[in-house]
Amino acid sequence: MTSVPSKNIWIRRQQCPCGDWKCYVTYEGDAEETSVASELVKTESVQSEAMVAPYVGMVFKTDEEAFEYYGNFARKNGFSIRKERSRLSPQLGVYKRDFVCYRSGFAPMRKKPTGEHHRDRKSVRCGCDAKMYLSKEVIDGVSQWFVVQFSNVHNHELLEDDQVRLLPAYRKIHEADQERILLLSKAGFPIHRIVKVLELEKGIQGGQLPFLERDVRNFVQNRKKVVQENDALLNEKRENDTMELLEACKTTKEADQDFVYDFTVDENDKVENIAWSCGDSVNSYAMFSDVIYFNTSYRSITYDMLFGAWIGIDNNGRPVFFGCVLLQDETPRSFAWALQTFIRFMKGRCPQTILTDLDPGLRDAIRSELPNTKHVTPIWHILPKVSSWFPLQLGSQYAEFKSEFDALYRLESTEDFELRWNQMVSIFGLGSDKHIALLYSLRTSWVLSYVRGFFLARMATTAYSKSVDAFLKGIFSAQTCLRRFFEQVGVAANTQNQPHQEMQYMHMKTCLPIEEHSRQILTPFAFNVLQHELIVSMQYAASEMANGSYLVRHFRKVDGESLVIWIPEDEQIHCSCKEFESSGILCRHALRVFIDKNYFQLPEKYFLSRWRRDSSLMFYDDHSIHDNDDEWFQEFQSLTETLFTESSLTKERSDYVRRELTKELTRLLNEVRDMPESDGAPMDFTLSPTG
Repeated sequence: MTSVPSKNIWIRRQQCPCGDWKCYVTYEGDAEETSVASELVKTESVQSEAMVAPYVGMVFKTDEEAFEYYGNFARKNGFSIRKERSRLSPQLGVYKRDFVCYRSGFAPMRKKPTGEHHRDRKSVRCGCDAKMYLSKEVIDGVSQWFVVQFSNVHNHELLEDDQVRLLPAYRKIHEADQERILLLSKAGFPIHRIVKVLELEKGIQGGQLPFLERDVRNFVQNRKKVVQENDALLNEKRENDTMELLEACKTTKEADQDFVYDFTVDENDKVENIAWSCGDSVNSYAMFSDVIYFNTSYRSITYDMLFGAWIGIDNNGRPVFFGCVLLQDETPRSFAWALQTFIRFMKGRCPQTILTDLDPGLRDAIRSELPNTKHVTPIWHILPKVSSWFPLQLGSQYAEFKSEFDALYRLESTEDFELRWNQMVSIFGLGSDKHIALLYSLRTSWVLSYVRGFFLARMATTAYSKSVDAFLKGIFSAQTCLRRFFEQVGVAANTQNQPHQEMQYMHMKTCLPIEEHSRQILTPFAFNVLQHELIVSMQYAASEMANGSYLVRHFRKVDGESLVIWIPEDEQIHCSCKEFESSGILCRHALRVFIDKNYFQLPEKYFLSRWRRDSSLMFYDDHSIHDNDDEWFQEFQSLTETLFTESSLTKERSDYVRRELTKELTRLLNEVRDMPESDGAPMDFTLSPTG
């Protein structure tokens, strides 16, 4: 009887060692499985020490223990056993067990069908009387099995060890061999070749496997039948659950007009791909659409669908959820539809930069649908693949290769990269390696010298990667159906996109006027980054050149020198490191020049709106945004922003506001709850960006 998994299991997509995109999961058995496997090995291994023959009066805790013991004895003595009869009683249940030699009794006469060819198989049964009979007794409430009859007299020849292992009772295909057989069969290997491969892998001579070629053939045929039955049940479950998901989207749309979704159907009118986003996410995108991350790390085993999530970063450095998609496959066509749909959800607004995994199909879709968007693959997507592709191939040279690869990634000049890349490929003999070819073909999306200067909003950092992983893991717990998964995504997205006002006290560390001024404008996240750059800038020296530009270098010359161009007429500053163009926060080199120029405040242009305190997700009334005459809301918003700005200037202020505001809000909430719940003019509060 076949069954369908009751839970929806999500796995991370990985790239197989062969280089093709597949989804596979490796696992280890639990303690119980490991114990069972160990016992099987013990049972089927030929032990050198002597084994006591069963005898009348011998005691076993269970009948299975007795069967295992008799089976081990039989194997050592050249025969196998089978279970014959058992007897039951209402009080004891099964209380009699008969175990006999595999050649006990005689084969029953079979009537041959007339008119049909029937293969006449000779039976091995010859009336052998070797046996062990058991009886169960309960003594002081404990069940025990006693041997009541035993005979080791056979009327046939007993087999040698190299023959007895081929008896059906001992021809077992262990789980590890089963997985290998299925993998080779799926790859198109014929049965005799599968057997040969297993013999070579185990380093044994032909015919020494613990099973025969026909056992492998029977196993493959039976497994294919089970898979076909399971596939039929799974397909029915997928269709039903996908329709439930679509119905959930329709219901959500009826209740919330800002909710958006779309789907495609195949030639059989079955749902193929489906994408959705909520109104809060669309509003968030309007504020933080400059950079997005399209994460495609997870795939559902049960539904065989790829999950893609569009995620950004808010002004406090937290991931913000924009929308998601379920795709039947990973072709450029499916990815193109997903990107088209997402941009339509977001009212035609394309991002400046999109971050993705190292997927050629996704790259092609981005080139087609987002031609003006820079495609970037963060280094934390590259390094795990390098670690899986090259160690086995390079062996002891891998450490040297990895060191050179890391250095190439950080080179500032594309010309230097091209030269040293070719040298590296030649030195390590990787000219024909397909992984090296793939990395090189995608170099403009991951090599630092090609990516530098494109806006990333600090999303290519390891810290951002970890925060996204934490968010997604909250979604991908085992779910019983797609509808439940849809609900979980909604809950997680709503929680992630909730407005957050940082009450973090921001300490002054340099006492520079620039630091004090920046603290009043930037969010704690952005301020901490700028503050770090300010502190480090103290270790740099700026040398003015004849043309008014500056060479800025570390006092120990750790990271070379940077060229800073200063245009005083427009108060413009440009650094060769291009950190401001990449993160939107000034670098240590530019700050060094501003300090030397005796600037007490940075020009306004260097405080990007996306990093300002007033560029936050706030509660607002949808109608009042469209009607600017709502003075109450304007006043409330202004007071709130001023309160948080003023309270963050000192720790004393911050602690006071935190303490008193909690009291006042609690008091107001209790009073409001005592008022009538409706006066005919309810207000609809939702989440959206302001400013």
